[in-house]
Amino acid sequence: MFAIISIGNKQYKVEENSVIYVEKLENAAGDKITISDVLLVDNEIGTPYVKGAQVVCEVEKQVKAEKINIIKHISQKHHTKRMGHRQQLTKLIVKQIIK
Repeated sequence: MFAIISIGNKQYKVEENSVIYVEKLENAAGDKITISDVLLVDNEIGTPYVKGAQVVCEVEKQVKAEKINIIKHISQKHHTKRMGHRQQLTKLIVKQIIK
């Protein structure tokens, strides 16, 4: 069984025991969270969400994504600016899909 959930204005396709990385949530490692924004469960489409459907996840840890290098260059002025960014993510393990 699979489900499509919405977290932080992004959609994720999940199955039981799958691992997903979402934008940082304010939960500690080991916490269990219940997501009720379920858009689709096993070919049952919600309008906009499926009533009574929930996905139970466990927060494994807070991580950072790979570094993204940003280079801004203005060729006529001999100007180069270099920056980097690492997005903070939360690693979730899907424990149960309730239909």
